[in-house]
Amino acid sequence: MVRLVLATLLSLTGAAAPSVDTSAPRLVTAFRLKQVSNAVTTTPDGRTFIGFPHMQGESGMSVAEAGAGHTLRPYPDAAWNDWSTGKNAGQAFVRVNALRIGPDGDLWVVDTGVPGFGKPLVPGGSKVVVIDVHTDKVRRVYPLGGVSNATSYINDIRFHGRRAYITDAGKPGALIVLDLDTGAARRVLDDDPSTTARRAIRAEGKTLIGPDGKQVVINANQLEVSPDGAYLYFQPLSGPLYRVRTRWLDDQALSPRQLSGRVERWVDTPSTGGTAIDADGNIYLSDVDNLRILKISPERHITTVIQDGRLLWPDALWIDNSGYLWIPIAQNNRIAQFQGGRSRVVLPAHIYKLKIDARPALTGRRAAAPRS
Repeated sequence: MVRLVLATLLSLTGAAAPSVDTSAPRLVTAFRLKQVSNAVTTTPDGRTFIGFPHMQGESGMSVAEAGAGHTLRPYPDAAWNDWSTGKNAGQAFVRVNALRIGPDGDLWVVDTGVPGFGKPLVPGGSKVVVIDVHTDKVRRVYPLGGVSNATSYINDIRFHGRRAYITDAGKPGALIVLDLDTGAARRVLDDDPSTTARRAIRAEGKTLIGPDGKQVVINANQLEVSPDGAYLYFQPLSGPLYRVRTRWLDDQALSPRQLSGRVERWVDTPSTGGTAIDADGNIYLSDVDNLRILKISPERHITTVIQDGRLLWPDALWIDNSGYLWIPIAQNNRIAQFQGGRSRVVLPAHIYKLKIDARPALTGRRAAAPRS
Protein backbone atom coordinates (compact mmCIF):
# COMPACT_ATOMS: atom_id res chain seq x y z
CA MET A 1 0.00 0.00 0.00
CA VAL A 2 2.84 2.43 0.85
CA ARG A 3 4.48 1.82 -2.54
CA LEU A 4 1.15 2.37 -4.28
CA VAL A 5 0.59 5.69 -2.52
CA LEU A 6 4.14 6.84 -3.30
CA ALA A 7 3.78 5.95 -6.96
CA THR A 8 0.44 7.78 -7.12
CA LEU A 9 1.87 10.93 -5.54
CA LEU A 10 4.88 10.97 -7.85
CA SER A 11 2.75 10.37 -10.92
CA LEU A 12 0.97 13.63 -10.21
CA THR A 13 4.24 15.47 -10.82
CA GLY A 14 4.69 13.92 -14.27
CA ALA A 15 7.46 11.59 -13.12
CA ALA A 16 7.51 7.90 -12.33
CA ALA A 17 8.35 6.60 -8.88
CA PRO A 18 12.11 6.10 -8.45
CA SER A 19 13.33 2.59 -9.12
CA VAL A 20 16.61 1.21 -7.86
CA ASP A 21 19.39 0.26 -10.25
CA THR A 22 20.69 -2.78 -8.39
CA SER A 23 23.56 -3.25 -10.85
CA ALA A 24 25.18 0.07 -9.84
CA PRO A 25 28.84 -0.22 -8.80
CA ARG A 26 29.92 0.95 -5.39
CA LEU A 27 31.62 4.10 -4.24
CA VAL A 28 35.38 4.43 -4.69
CA THR A 29 37.32 6.82 -2.47
CA ALA A 30 39.16 9.36 -4.62
CA PHE A 31 40.33 11.70 -1.84
CA ARG A 32 40.43 11.86 1.95
CA LEU A 33 40.70 15.49 3.03
CA LYS A 34 41.40 17.47 6.18
CA GLN A 35 38.67 19.94 5.22
CA VAL A 36 35.29 19.50 3.60
CA SER A 37 35.14 20.01 -0.15
CA ASN A 38 32.01 20.97 -2.08
CA ALA A 39 33.43 20.94 -5.62
CA VAL A 40 35.71 18.85 -7.81
CA THR A 41 36.49 18.97 -11.52
CA THR A 42 38.92 17.26 -13.88
CA THR A 43 40.58 17.99 -17.20
CA PRO A 44 40.55 15.51 -20.11
CA ASP A 45 44.23 14.77 -19.45
CA GLY A 46 43.58 13.87 -15.82
CA ARG A 47 44.34 16.96 -13.75
CA THR A 48 42.08 17.38 -10.71
CA PHE A 49 40.99 20.60 -9.00
CA ILE A 50 39.17 20.79 -5.67
CA GLY A 51 37.15 23.60 -4.07
CA PHE A 52 36.94 24.27 -0.33
CA PRO A 53 33.98 26.40 0.87
CA HIS A 54 35.24 27.16 4.42
CA MET A 55 31.71 26.74 5.76
CA GLN A 56 32.94 26.60 9.38
CA GLY A 57 35.49 29.39 9.15
CA GLU A 58 38.43 27.18 8.22
CA SER A 59 41.61 28.79 6.96
CA GLY A 60 43.73 27.65 4.05
CA MET A 61 43.19 27.08 0.36
CA SER A 62 39.96 27.86 -1.44
CA VAL A 63 41.04 26.19 -4.70
CA ALA A 64 43.65 23.46 -4.92
CA GLU A 65 45.19 21.26 -7.58
CA ALA A 66 45.88 17.67 -6.62
CA GLY A 67 49.37 16.42 -7.41
CA ALA A 68 51.35 13.24 -6.97
CA GLY A 69 50.38 11.32 -3.88
CA HIS A 70 47.24 13.46 -3.57
CA THR A 71 49.29 16.42 -2.36
CA LEU A 72 47.45 19.73 -2.74
CA ARG A 73 48.79 23.09 -3.85
CA PRO A 74 46.95 26.42 -3.87
CA TYR A 75 45.69 27.20 -7.35
CA PRO A 76 46.49 29.21 -9.38
CA ASP A 77 48.84 30.49 -6.67
CA ALA A 78 49.04 31.35 -2.98
CA ALA A 79 48.05 35.00 -3.45
CA TRP A 80 44.65 34.14 -4.91
CA ASN A 81 44.07 31.88 -1.89
CA ASP A 82 45.09 34.44 0.73
CA TRP A 83 42.20 36.87 1.07
CA SER A 84 41.44 38.47 4.42
CA THR A 85 39.38 41.46 5.53
CA GLY A 86 40.75 44.64 4.02
CA LYS A 87 42.44 42.99 1.04
CA ASN A 88 41.32 43.52 -2.55
CA ALA A 89 38.38 41.15 -2.94
CA GLY A 90 38.58 41.41 -6.72
CA GLN A 91 41.99 39.74 -6.82
CA ALA A 92 41.55 36.90 -4.34
CA PHE A 93 39.00 34.23 -3.49
CA VAL A 94 36.66 35.33 -0.70
CA ARG A 95 34.53 32.21 -0.54
CA VAL A 96 34.49 29.79 -3.46
CA ASN A 97 31.27 27.85 -3.99
CA ALA A 98 31.75 26.19 -7.40
CA LEU A 99 34.42 25.32 -9.92
CA ARG A 100 34.43 23.39 -13.16
CA ILE A 101 36.38 22.90 -16.35
CA GLY A 102 34.41 24.89 -18.90
CA PRO A 103 33.75 24.07 -22.54
CA ASP A 104 36.87 26.07 -23.47
CA GLY A 105 39.09 23.89 -21.29
CA ASP A 106 39.73 26.63 -18.74
CA LEU A 107 38.98 26.36 -15.02
CA TRP A 108 36.00 28.52 -14.06
CA VAL A 109 35.70 29.47 -10.39
CA VAL A 110 32.56 31.00 -8.84
CA ASP A 111 33.28 33.24 -5.85
CA THR A 112 30.26 34.11 -3.70
CA GLY A 113 32.04 37.12 -2.25
CA VAL A 114 30.45 36.28 1.11
CA PRO A 115 33.07 35.57 3.81
CA GLY A 116 30.85 33.54 6.13
CA PHE A 117 27.40 32.15 6.79
CA GLY A 118 24.92 34.99 7.22
CA LYS A 119 27.52 37.69 6.53
CA PRO A 120 27.03 40.47 3.96
CA LEU A 121 28.62 40.50 0.53
CA VAL A 122 32.13 41.97 0.41
CA PRO A 123 32.35 44.83 -2.15
CA GLY A 124 33.99 43.48 -5.29
CA GLY A 125 33.90 39.94 -3.96
CA SER A 126 31.21 38.35 -6.15
CA LYS A 127 32.86 37.27 -9.39
CA VAL A 128 33.73 34.52 -11.81
CA VAL A 129 37.46 33.83 -12.24
CA VAL A 130 38.75 32.11 -15.39
CA ILE A 131 42.11 30.33 -15.12
CA ASP A 132 44.07 29.02 -18.10
CA VAL A 133 45.14 25.55 -16.99
CA HIS A 134 47.92 25.49 -19.59
CA THR A 135 49.68 28.53 -18.14
CA ASP A 136 48.20 28.38 -14.60
CA LYS A 137 47.40 32.08 -14.89
CA VAL A 138 44.16 33.99 -14.47
CA ARG A 139 42.87 34.87 -17.94
CA ARG A 140 39.89 36.97 -16.94
CA VAL A 141 37.77 38.07 -14.01
CA TYR A 142 34.06 38.75 -14.52
CA PRO A 143 32.89 41.06 -11.71
CA LEU A 144 29.26 40.48 -10.71
CA GLY A 145 28.82 43.42 -8.36
CA GLY A 146 26.47 45.11 -10.80
CA VAL A 147 23.99 42.21 -10.61
CA SER A 148 24.51 41.35 -6.93
CA ASN A 149 23.11 42.88 -3.78
CA ALA A 150 23.99 42.83 -0.08
CA THR A 151 22.12 39.54 0.43
CA SER A 152 23.26 37.79 -2.76
CA TYR A 153 24.94 34.38 -2.73
CA ILE A 154 26.39 33.73 -6.19
CA ASN A 155 26.23 29.98 -6.44
CA ASP A 156 27.02 28.00 -9.63
CA ILE A 157 27.58 28.33 -13.38
CA ARG A 158 26.84 26.55 -16.67
CA PHE A 159 27.49 27.45 -20.31
CA HIS A 160 25.87 27.67 -23.71
CA GLY A 161 27.70 29.23 -26.63
CA ARG A 162 29.01 32.64 -25.62
CA ARG A 163 26.70 32.86 -22.61
CA ALA A 164 27.06 31.64 -19.05
CA TYR A 165 24.13 31.13 -16.70
CA ILE A 166 24.66 31.64 -12.97
CA THR A 167 22.40 31.12 -9.97
CA ASP A 168 22.00 33.63 -7.16
CA ALA A 169 20.81 31.62 -4.17
CA GLY A 170 20.54 34.69 -1.97
CA LYS A 171 17.58 36.96 -1.35
CA PRO A 172 15.91 37.39 -3.71
CA GLY A 173 16.74 34.36 -5.85
CA ALA A 174 17.56 34.93 -9.51
CA LEU A 175 19.44 33.74 -12.57
CA ILE A 176 22.26 35.78 -14.06
CA VAL A 177 22.95 35.76 -17.79
CA LEU A 178 26.60 36.62 -18.49
CA ASP A 179 27.88 37.61 -21.94
CA LEU A 180 31.33 36.00 -22.06
CA ASP A 181 32.61 38.38 -24.72
CA THR A 182 31.56 41.74 -23.30
CA GLY A 183 31.27 40.81 -19.63
CA ALA A 184 27.79 42.35 -19.48
CA ALA A 185 25.51 40.62 -16.99
CA ARG A 186 21.73 40.69 -16.46
CA ARG A 187 19.52 39.44 -13.63
CA VAL A 188 16.53 37.50 -14.89
CA LEU A 189 13.67 35.69 -13.13
CA ASP A 190 14.51 37.92 -10.17
CA ASP A 191 12.29 36.96 -7.20
CA ASP A 192 10.31 34.75 -9.58
CA PRO A 193 8.37 31.75 -8.23
CA SER A 194 10.77 29.47 -10.12
CA THR A 195 13.86 30.90 -8.38
CA THR A 196 12.25 31.25 -4.94
CA ALA A 197 12.25 28.41 -2.39
CA ARG A 198 8.74 27.52 -1.25
CA ARG A 199 9.66 24.75 1.18
CA ALA A 200 12.34 24.05 3.75
CA ILE A 201 15.42 21.95 3.15
CA ARG A 202 15.40 18.39 4.44
CA ALA A 203 18.61 16.42 5.02
CA GLU A 204 19.16 13.03 6.66
CA GLY A 205 15.45 12.77 7.39
CA LYS A 206 15.17 16.10 9.21
CA THR A 207 14.11 19.64 8.38
CA LEU A 208 17.10 21.99 8.49
CA ILE A 209 16.85 24.65 11.23
CA GLY A 210 19.01 27.78 11.19
CA PRO A 211 20.66 29.69 14.07
CA ASP A 212 17.55 31.88 14.28
CA GLY A 213 15.39 28.85 14.98
CA LYS A 214 13.64 29.10 11.62
CA GLN A 215 13.46 26.53 8.86
CA VAL A 216 16.20 27.02 6.27
CA VAL A 217 15.28 27.83 2.67
CA ILE A 218 17.75 28.47 -0.16
CA ASN A 219 16.71 30.00 -3.46
CA ALA A 220 17.96 29.33 -7.02
CA ASN A 221 20.78 26.84 -6.63
CA GLN A 222 21.32 23.93 -9.05
CA LEU A 223 21.33 24.35 -12.83
CA GLU A 224 22.20 22.35 -15.94
CA VAL A 225 22.15 23.04 -19.69
CA SER A 226 20.81 20.30 -21.99
CA PRO A 227 23.44 18.78 -24.30
CA ASP A 228 21.91 20.50 -27.34
CA GLY A 229 21.88 23.83 -25.51
CA ALA A 230 18.13 24.26 -25.97
CA TYR A 231 17.12 24.24 -22.30
CA LEU A 232 18.36 25.44 -18.96
CA TYR A 233 17.18 23.31 -16.02
CA PHE A 234 17.28 24.98 -12.60
CA GLN A 235 15.76 24.80 -9.14
CA PRO A 236 15.76 26.18 -5.59
CA LEU A 237 17.76 23.84 -3.38
CA SER A 238 14.60 22.11 -2.11
CA GLY A 239 13.11 21.75 -5.60
CA PRO A 240 11.13 21.51 -7.77
CA LEU A 241 13.14 21.42 -11.00
CA TYR A 242 12.12 23.90 -13.71
CA ARG A 243 13.28 24.41 -17.27
CA VAL A 244 13.24 27.26 -19.77
CA ARG A 245 14.56 27.57 -23.30
CA THR A 246 17.94 29.31 -23.44
CA ARG A 247 16.69 31.37 -26.39
CA TRP A 248 14.23 33.06 -24.02
CA LEU A 249 16.88 33.69 -21.38
CA ASP A 250 19.06 35.34 -24.02
CA ASP A 251 16.21 37.48 -25.40
CA GLN A 252 16.56 40.92 -23.81
CA ALA A 253 13.34 42.08 -25.46
CA LEU A 254 11.21 39.87 -23.20
CA SER A 255 9.67 41.50 -20.15
CA PRO A 256 10.09 39.79 -16.75
CA ARG A 257 6.47 38.65 -16.95
CA GLN A 258 6.89 37.25 -20.45
CA LEU A 259 10.02 35.31 -19.47
CA SER A 260 8.35 33.97 -16.34
CA GLY A 261 5.46 32.71 -18.46
CA ARG A 262 7.86 30.62 -20.52
CA VAL A 263 9.25 28.73 -17.52
CA GLU A 264 8.03 25.15 -17.21
CA ARG A 265 7.85 23.12 -14.02
CA TRP A 266 9.65 19.89 -14.91
CA VAL A 267 10.08 17.43 -12.02
CA ASP A 268 9.21 17.62 -8.31
CA THR A 269 12.72 16.99 -6.98
CA PRO A 270 13.84 16.53 -3.35
CA SER A 271 16.31 18.71 -1.45
CA THR A 272 19.37 18.59 -3.67
CA GLY A 273 23.05 19.10 -2.96
CA GLY A 274 24.37 18.97 -6.52
CA THR A 275 23.69 17.91 -10.09
CA ALA A 276 25.41 16.85 -13.30
CA ILE A 277 24.14 16.12 -16.81
CA ASP A 278 25.48 13.57 -19.29
CA ALA A 279 25.70 13.60 -23.07
CA ASP A 280 22.34 11.82 -23.37
CA GLY A 281 20.57 14.47 -21.31
CA ASN A 282 20.21 12.44 -18.12
CA ILE A 283 20.40 14.60 -15.00
CA TYR A 284 22.13 13.14 -11.94
CA LEU A 285 20.90 14.66 -8.71
CA SER A 286 21.86 14.13 -5.07
CA ASP A 287 18.94 13.60 -2.70
CA VAL A 288 20.40 14.85 0.60
CA ASP A 289 17.36 13.73 2.59
CA ASN A 290 17.56 10.07 1.57
CA LEU A 291 21.34 9.81 1.01
CA ARG A 292 21.14 8.78 -2.62
CA ILE A 293 21.89 9.78 -6.19
CA LEU A 294 18.93 9.93 -8.58
CA LYS A 295 18.97 9.91 -12.38
CA ILE A 296 16.26 11.78 -14.28
CA SER A 297 15.94 10.90 -17.96
CA PRO A 298 14.87 13.43 -20.62
CA GLU A 299 11.47 11.71 -20.45
CA ARG A 300 11.36 12.40 -16.66
CA HIS A 301 11.81 8.77 -15.67
CA ILE A 302 13.53 8.59 -12.27
CA THR A 303 15.89 5.84 -11.12
CA THR A 304 18.00 5.56 -7.99
CA VAL A 305 21.61 5.09 -9.08
CA ILE A 306 22.92 4.46 -5.58
CA GLN A 307 21.77 4.86 -1.97
CA ASP A 308 24.49 4.76 0.66
CA GLY A 309 24.94 6.03 4.22
CA ARG A 310 28.20 7.73 3.19
CA LEU A 311 26.37 10.12 0.86
CA LEU A 312 26.19 12.94 3.42
CA TRP A 313 25.08 15.91 1.35
CA PRO A 314 26.83 15.21 -1.96
CA ASP A 315 27.47 18.59 -3.51
CA ALA A 316 28.38 19.66 -7.06
CA LEU A 317 28.65 16.45 -9.09
CA TRP A 318 31.05 16.01 -12.01
CA ILE A 319 31.21 13.48 -14.86
CA ASP A 320 34.68 12.81 -16.27
CA ASN A 321 35.75 11.40 -19.64
CA SER A 322 36.23 7.91 -18.18
CA GLY A 323 32.57 7.55 -17.23
CA TYR A 324 32.97 8.29 -13.52
CA LEU A 325 30.64 10.45 -11.47
CA TRP A 326 32.67 12.43 -8.92
CA ILE A 327 30.87 13.06 -5.62
CA PRO A 328 32.25 15.55 -3.06
CA ILE A 329 30.72 14.94 0.38
CA ALA A 330 29.97 18.42 1.75
CA GLN A 331 28.01 17.58 4.94
CA ASN A 332 26.47 21.07 4.80
CA ASN A 333 23.60 20.15 7.10
CA ARG A 334 26.06 19.01 9.78
CA ILE A 335 27.91 22.31 10.30
CA ALA A 336 27.61 23.99 13.69
CA GLN A 337 25.16 26.68 12.49
CA PHE A 338 22.56 23.99 11.77
CA GLN A 339 23.34 21.79 14.77
CA GLY A 340 22.73 24.11 17.72
CA GLY A 341 26.32 25.39 17.69
CA ARG A 342 28.06 21.99 17.75
CA SER A 343 29.41 20.63 14.50
CA ARG A 344 28.64 17.03 13.46
CA VAL A 345 30.96 17.13 10.45
CA VAL A 346 33.03 13.94 10.18
CA LEU A 347 36.68 14.10 9.12
CA PRO A 348 38.49 13.12 7.05
CA ALA A 349 36.13 14.44 4.43
CA HIS A 350 35.72 12.36 1.29
CA ILE A 351 35.38 12.76 -2.42
CA TYR A 352 34.02 9.59 -4.00
CA LYS A 353 33.87 8.27 -7.55
CA LEU A 354 31.13 6.10 -8.99
CA LYS A 355 31.37 4.35 -12.36
CA ILE A 356 28.22 5.22 -14.34
CA ASP A 357 29.57 4.67 -17.89
CA ALA A 358 28.13 7.97 -19.08
CA ARG A 359 29.75 10.56 -21.31
CA PRO A 360 29.98 14.18 -20.11
CA ALA A 361 27.89 16.75 -21.92
CA LEU A 362 30.05 19.15 -23.92
CA THR A 363 27.55 21.99 -24.33
CA GLY A 364 29.18 25.12 -25.69
CA ARG A 365 32.54 23.58 -26.62
CA ARG A 366 32.05 24.45 -30.28
CA ALA A 367 31.62 28.11 -29.37
CA ALA A 368 34.66 28.49 -27.12
CA ALA A 369 36.46 31.79 -27.53
CA PRO A 370 39.81 31.85 -29.32
CA ARG A 371 42.83 32.15 -27.08
CA SER A 372 44.69 35.42 -27.00
